[in-house]
Amino acid sequence: MRATILEFHDLAPEVRHFVFEVPEVEQLLFKPGQFVSLKETLAGKKITRPYSIASLPDGNRFELCLNLVHQGVFTPHLFAMQPGDSVEISAPLGFFVVRDPAKDALFIATGTGIAPFRSMAPGYFQHPLARQLTLLFGVRHERTIYYRDDFDALARNHPNFRFWPALSRADSSWTGRSGHVQSHLAEALGGRTDLDVYICGLKAMVDDVRAILKELGFDRKQIIFEKYD
Repeated sequence: MRATILEFHDLAPEVRHFVFEVPEVEQLLFKPGQFVSLKETLAGKKITRPYSIASLPDGNRFELCLNLVHQGVFTPHLFAMQPGDSVEISAPLGFFVVRDPAKDALFIATGTGIAPFRSMAPGYFQHPLARQLTLLFGVRHERTIYYRDDFDALARNHPNFRFWPALSRADSSWTGRSGHVQSHLAEALGGRTDLDVYICGLKAMVDDVRAILKELGFDRKQIIFEKYD
């Protein structure tokens, strides 16, 4: 299949939100948290890159949140594309999805690792038995709290949802949580070990959080993760 760019806007310097449509299908079927692989022949080589879908199912449309990697091959190509340009894609795949919506959960993301949770968090509350959900989101600066309005709106509409951004380089005007997500893990868990924990971000953070959870007594089946490097 081929996906066409409908529009895009920058969330922060070198971080862009894309809206695509797939003209040859009426419905692009996927579960919140899954990814699509984009494919292109660049410099004579066929390149394939997976990217988490940052939107709920919506007809033949899907959205992505991408960070420009200057030394990379694929994202510079995508950032140069304009509305109307297209790219080959695979069918959505992946196992980073909510396992049990009737179970309390903690989502942990850093940077553009927030992308699948923009789909998974509202998707969680579409289930009639949805319980308590906390999203702990680590970024450096307040201006890089991607999709802040979306998550704030979700929290207003669902009292059982907590959105906790944490800034590692907060300025003096910031009154919220500061430091890395690991330092707020105990507060988010509240002494419980019966939650499912979903983690997405760079390898160092994911591995660190997994190690902490295992020390606390979490079973590996309760820890679902995806690494972005």
